[in-house]
Amino acid sequence: MQRRHFIAGGLSAAALPSLSFAQGIEKPKVTIAVGGKNLFYYLPLTIAEQLGYFKAEGLDVNIVDFAGGSRALQAVVGGSADVVSGAFEHTINMQFKGQPMRAFVLQGAAPQIVLGVNPKTMPNFKSVADLKGKKIGVTAPGSSTNVLANYVLAKAGLKPSDVSFVGVGAANGAVAAMRAGQIDAISNLDPVITLLQRSGDLKIVTDTRKVAEAEQVFGGPMPAGCLYAPTAFTDRNPNTAQALTNAMVRANKWIQQAGPGEIIRVVPESYLLGDRAVYIDGFLASKQAMSVDGSFPAKGAETAFKALASVDSKLAEAKLDLNAVYTNAFVQKANAKYPKG
Repeated sequence: MQRRHFIAGGLSAAALPSLSFAQGIEKPKVTIAVGGKNLFYYLPLTIAEQLGYFKAEGLDVNIVDFAGGSRALQAVVGGSADVVSGAFEHTINMQFKGQPMRAFVLQGAAPQIVLGVNPKTMPNFKSVADLKGKKIGVTAPGSSTNVLANYVLAKAGLKPSDVSFVGVGAANGAVAAMRAGQIDAISNLDPVITLLQRSGDLKIVTDTRKVAEAEQVFGGPMPAGCLYAPTAFTDRNPNTAQALTNAMVRANKWIQQAGPGEIIRVVPESYLLGDRAVYIDGFLASKQAMSVDGSFPAKGAETAFKALASVDSKLAEAKLDLNAVYTNAFVQKANAKYPKG
């Protein structure tokens, strides 16, 4: 019965004006938690907000920014936010912990995370094994930047305990920590990475802004930024989840057609970190890793599980339902409603 009602609701929403659609939304006021909103990883979220796509769907969205994805997840677990704009792999960890989450629209087709070393403190760096005993800056401990670093370390025979992870955020603090030599390596995203690279303060080791390199690193498609929420949220509020998905799919498609100049006109000035040229370079480097239409790849959950399992033996032994951590149902309807964005 609920499924029939959901399908009927989706069809009527596509046919009627946004005002009528808004009346069918179970939760018009939605709080989204995000960890590092200025990053290109979350650009579709900012575009949907800035261009009024959420409002067009009848939503009043409040976006709360945190230092990293793990902090954003804590906000939803604690009940102060409804939805996370964050890394896909958290849905797998949360099912393992008995708190099921479901991802319902993709923002990133690849993680866009770059692991690089500090040329000042590690001038003789030759391989990942050299990071043993060193300090690695991540956006926040437990976040996707930490997961990627763990994974790359594991492939080089190192355990997470062989290094020290330091939370440096996703903006100027991360840049300052590298330039001051407070950390020996960094796992972060654009525009932070491009800013450090341009000034000679970073030597890239692994670059998952390149979809091909990301698939090589992880052994398959690795879904990245997405909107996810407790499964109870999407079950109880299907029209709300659909409205959020519609806005994000429109944003994904707008980004694919936009030039750097258009992006700069839309995002807040603070995102540029004081250098428009660096921001443009960062956008061009990251654009290829952004989702075209919000769909999750069929083997994405399996790839993410393998990455997490490689550094967590208990998770590796767990029998999880990987089909339950995501759905493309909302995305399919959104693409039918907005075929061109």
